[in-house]
Amino acid sequence: MPNQSQDSFTSSVWLKPPRQQSGQPSLSREQIVRAAMEILDEEGLDGLSMRRLGTKLDAGATSLYWHVAHKDELLELVVDEVLGEVYVPEPGDTSWRTAASVVAHGMRSALLRHPWVLGLLGRHPTLGPNAMRLGERLVALFAAAGFTNIELSHATALLNSHAIGSATSEAAIKSALTRTGMTYAEVAEDIEPHLERLAPDNPEYTKWRQQVAPLNRDPEKLLADTYAFGLERILDGLEAWLEQHRPGHAGDPGER
Repeated sequence: MPNQSQDSFTSSVWLKPPRQQSGQPSLSREQIVRAAMEILDEEGLDGLSMRRLGTKLDAGATSLYWHVAHKDELLELVVDEVLGEVYVPEPGDTSWRTAASVVAHGMRSALLRHPWVLGLLGRHPTLGPNAMRLGERLVALFAAAGFTNIELSHATALLNSHAIGSATSEAAIKSALTRTGMTYAEVAEDIEPHLERLAPDNPEYTKWRQQVAPLNRDPEKLLADTYAFGLERILDGLEAWLEQHRPGHAGDPGER
């Protein structure tokens, strides 16, 4: 039998059987998760430790370890808590395209509220109740739209990847600005002389910069607009694919 160490992909807190023990701990899992998220939002991943959490809760190690064996299990719990912030409309409440936009916006917003979670996605299977609810409702939404089989998996993965990728880029930029203490405008001003020197060797890039420069005054709006543009093009493509593969369509394999 493989050794499922603390670092193993499959050594998930959600795969462990429910703990059977007499008595109840002084703290609930919800209290522990809420306090951990407060630390993470204020101080990031480096600021969270079991000792730091115990101090914040004024609790001993026993109360914490009754719920989680180590920090990795705690992080799985907080990841699931973040996923619980993503709303998925019920199929039929609105069009599948509008509902997909709501999901993507919700995912991106939740990740930007808690940017530390970006470094945790994929470390363990997301099998918590909120993750499973999100997956179940997302599959139901895309199935109702007409996606089936592996194409349904591709479509939902595409939506999630765009939201996660956009949030990752924006969080990285904000983190860099915070680390340097500079504003976006100050960074742009610093690199402008370098770009001017490179202009003769990069005429197309320079022409494009001149065209978009007046639009770049609000970096947060630019990032949001870039995300929205990408999302709309993804949904355009998925909608076109659905239309081409509807039963009876000339492009449907069954009609050939």
